[in-house]
Amino acid sequence: MAVTKKPDLSDPQLRAKLAKGMGHNYYGEPAWPNDIFYMFPVVIFGTFAGVIGLAVLDPAAIGEPANPFATPLEILPEWYFYPVFQLLRTVPNKLLGVLLMAAVPAGLITVPFIKIYNKFQNPFRRPVATTVFLVGTVAAIWLGIGAALPIDISLTLGLF
Repeated sequence: MAVTKKPDLSDPQLRAKLAKGMGHNYYGEPAWPNDIFYMFPVVIFGTFAGVIGLAVLDPAAIGEPANPFATPLEILPEWYFYPVFQLLRTVPNKLLGVLLMAAVPAGLITVPFIKIYNKFQNPFRRPVATTVFLVGTVAAIWLGIGAALPIDISLTLGLF
């Protein structure tokens, strides 16, 4: 059993701090009931008030009703699917496109295991993992921007 240090209440400096309301962290303040009854409800009600206030001030707009008989001119997925949509759109062999789509999560799963024996957390001391991360990020941004452009300039982004 651990030995805990109890405060010396006969110490005049500690008594002066306690008289001012200071020094409770000297021996620790219990979570029950202080945090449970006083702090948690304030945080929870504050969060609810913030969410309800934002919902009242800026309600979500309802768009125009969908027409199942009119197909839009260009169908685009949600923005977070743009890079893999661009892969499917530009790769001529669709099986290769699907395999590249499957390679995205497989690559993300393998990134933490690249040079796992490296004890450093500094990215400058982990050049392989940092390079893989930067190349993947640039490729995802490049493909994401290209997905919103017409197919003839989607790979070059109209720059070349």
